[in-house]
Amino acid sequence: MAELFTTGVAASLPRTENRVLKKFLANRSAVIGAVIVGVFVLIALLAPWIAPFDPVKANFLAVRKPPSELYWFGTDELGRDILSRMIWGARTSLLAGCVSVVIAVVIGVPLGLLAGYFHGVWDGVISRVIEALLACPFLIMAIALGAFLGPSLTNAMIAIGLSAMPIFARLTRGQVIAIRNEEYIDGARAIGLPDRWIILRYVLPNVMSPILVQATLAIASAIITEASLSFLGLGQQPPYPSWGAMLNTAKGFLEQAPWMSIFPGVTIFLTVQGFNLLGDGLRDALDPRHD
Repeated sequence: MAELFTTGVAASLPRTENRVLKKFLANRSAVIGAVIVGVFVLIALLAPWIAPFDPVKANFLAVRKPPSELYWFGTDELGRDILSRMIWGARTSLLAGCVSVVIAVVIGVPLGLLAGYFHGVWDGVISRVIEALLACPFLIMAIALGAFLGPSLTNAMIAIGLSAMPIFARLTRGQVIAIRNEEYIDGARAIGLPDRWIILRYVLPNVMSPILVQATLAIASAIITEASLSFLGLGQQPPYPSWGAMLNTAKGFLEQAPWMSIFPGVTIFLTVQGFNLLGDGLRDALDPRHD
């Protein structure tokens, strides 16, 4: 019986994947978001080869030069090429966004599975802890944890991940509660499958779609939060580039060198908007109600 059920589920996967892909490609905003994200990921991966200058080497003969043929985005207060620093800063922002969300998923999803599937004492304890953590705004908690752990990119990623964890735990719990009494779950219990196998084989795959959408949207929030922490001096440390740290430096030269703030600000906006559009597109494509 279990083999027949598994075979039927596996046979329906290709049709489901084709439907999701078609819906995603039919959504122009989602495709635009995917292109924006893909471009920034490519820039981050190719940074050593496409950056025209060393991002940390100062050139005091080119201090605060406006955009030109040599320096496309101008230079900063130490004569460093802003374009090169933004290219390398893409690595910092995308790394911080992805790693922090992975931390949140790895901790939050198992807690949500335990609370939603077993309920009872597990649900009571985990839910109260999650509610207490959610009572504190995400950005405030990330700043507090970042200040407690100390200023560094690694600590900033840990702080952001721990701050985002309750969102994934609550989302997973709600999804599990919605499906834990479905017929296929009852059927798996009836044939004697252990709870661990039911959770991994049947429950987790059926709650992954909303988790994937939330993870995509959370990367956008994590990028903004990393920029905020770097702006406050709690993220990437000088002289290594970070979009938030570049904005922190630029605030003192808004009149003399406005390009120092314009380009990093626009880049953060485009990256976050790309992930938001991608997340919205994935949500619509994965939701069977949006046919």
